[in-house]
Amino acid sequence: MPMTISTRQFRTIMRIVASPDDPDCVEPLPWSILRSLHELIRCDSVVFTMFDARRHEIILGQDVGEPADVPDDQWTGLHRAFWTHYWDSPQCCYPDVSGDVATVTTASDFYSDRQLHSTAMYSEYLRHIDGEREMMLCLPSEPGRVLRLLFWRGPGLDFTQRDRDLLTVLRPHLYAAFLAQKRRHESAPSLTPRQQQLLRLVAAGHTNGQIARRLSISEATVRKHLEHIFARLRVDSRTEAVTRALSTQDS
Repeated sequence: MPMTISTRQFRTIMRIVASPDDPDCVEPLPWSILRSLHELIRCDSVVFTMFDARRHEIILGQDVGEPADVPDDQWTGLHRAFWTHYWDSPQCCYPDVSGDVATVTTASDFYSDRQLHSTAMYSEYLRHIDGEREMMLCLPSEPGRVLRLLFWRGPGLDFTQRDRDLLTVLRPHLYAAFLAQKRRHESAPSLTPRQQQLLRLVAAGHTNGQIARRLSISEATVRKHLEHIFARLRVDSRTEAVTRALSTQDS
């Protein structure tokens, strides 16, 4: 049966497919794309993440929406529970153990509601983050370090086949956006050692006068260095310069 979409949904899809309106975003995916996905697929939150499943390390993470309100002091225990039960939870480890990073999956592919509620992963982790319903889209990556888009809902209706179909159609465009961001970060121009030194002082909150005294140069020279830094990084402010430089270091 053909899939039908509304005019509003079509426009949202086109925003995802077209060039993002925030290409200077330093995150792995432009925020405009994550917000559009949150609008397109009804859910509480959308998370873009990659973690090392063997070493239990988060490599990247972004989220939009309204995730569960979990007190900060509870996250350590929740993360411990997640990794304790990860390899026993097929809805989580499926792309790692199967090598299938193309299929859009939901938690209900692996468990009925009753079965899910009886698992340790649910009782010790998922129920605390309102993780009643989950849909996962993986982007091309290696098992063990899988790029994932996670769509979360609390109790209620499950994700539909239509939701899966939309994400399947968008998958190559989302991966292209991720690669484009990666290339932007990797191609960011480098700074000279002196410019890096000056920018570290800017990042620490020092004024031009304080920087001048620390580096034994004039304020005019500080301003000239900043002009060159702004031009090289293609930014217009001190904050943007620091953010762009940090994103280059993390690439």
